[in-house]
Amino acid sequence: MNPNSAPSNPELFALWREAQDMRSRTRMGGSFYLVAWLLICMALPDSLTAARYGLVGSLFFSVALVSRWLHRFPTELSVTGLQRWINQHWAMVIVTTAGWGFVNVLILSLPDFAVPQLLAIISTIAFSTAFSFTFAMRLYRCLAVMFLLNLPGLVVLAQSAPEQRPIFLSLAIYLVYLLLSCRRSNTDYLATIALEQQLLSQRNSLEQLSRTDSLTQLGNRYQFNDLFQAMLASAHRLGSPLSLVLLDIDYFKRVNDQHGHAAGDLCLQQFAEVMRQVFRRTSDVPLRLGGEEFGVIMPGTTLEQASQLAEQFRVTLSETSMRIPDSALRITTSVGVGAYNPQIDKGADDLYKRVDAALYQAKEDGRNRLQLARG
Repeated sequence: MNPNSAPSNPELFALWREAQDMRSRTRMGGSFYLVAWLLICMALPDSLTAARYGLVGSLFFSVALVSRWLHRFPTELSVTGLQRWINQHWAMVIVTTAGWGFVNVLILSLPDFAVPQLLAIISTIAFSTAFSFTFAMRLYRCLAVMFLLNLPGLVVLAQSAPEQRPIFLSLAIYLVYLLLSCRRSNTDYLATIALEQQLLSQRNSLEQLSRTDSLTQLGNRYQFNDLFQAMLASAHRLGSPLSLVLLDIDYFKRVNDQHGHAAGDLCLQQFAEVMRQVFRRTSDVPLRLGGEEFGVIMPGTTLEQASQLAEQFRVTLSETSMRIPDSALRITTSVGVGAYNPQIDKGADDLYKRVDAALYQAKEDGRNRLQLARG
């Protein structure tokens, strides 16, 4: 599965969406910590101090940034794989923000950093604001990050000179606002995901309906076209057998003419039920191709195995009474069976034409019989 393609499973989709949002929102976010640190070091009056601290901090934030870039998105999408990736990415984010919290304490505590203190405070406010509005996918993790960014600096300001108390109070009040905003952002994010999941479920239901025959509840021609192409391509790639069975109810027009279309619909439904009973292996794919024509795609099945099951179905059907209002009748079927042969079948159309020709021959030869495809 393409990592950028949304999965159809609603639970998997929620994790995939969260992981995609994390990846896109953190990819460049880490660079701002590095830029802010470099600006702070440039503002230091002592070049030796700036070089010493700047090298260590730049190395830390550079490693944190590159780690995010190198953290590859899982190629196989699964609940376990996505959850692991999300946890690992959150760990990187938390380490980076904890690093900035330490930097903030350093700047507010050491006399060497008296000049760029305002820049550090502004940067912390900017990082916290951005985080509360864009990384609220997991509420408690978001709250933890907010405290890591702000709480160490607030502790230092609370113990500093009285003239800095207004700054402390302002930042503390703003932190409370950000925490409330984080909670609101989390609620909005979860609501958006829930809406997307609902739309996805509806799309899946509509997709299933578009691929299902409403009368027999078998797959329809649209599904056959998709599956047959894909399964034959897989059989060709793996070198495994694949067989196709085509069936046509004999003289079905007489059923409709003599008993009515309602009775004909009942016969089609019971025909499909017998198909489910005979072609009941998990690999068998019974379908209604249209009208009174049906088919079964049988991956991993040789021609001999497919013909045995098809003959079993033909005999079982001929011995089964179709229940219709005020009566019961017997119907039969003509059957064509063929197996994929890469030497003569260039694609799905070639195999289908061979089996369809076999079905036509079975009908020409008197119906209620099975004919193997030539080749």
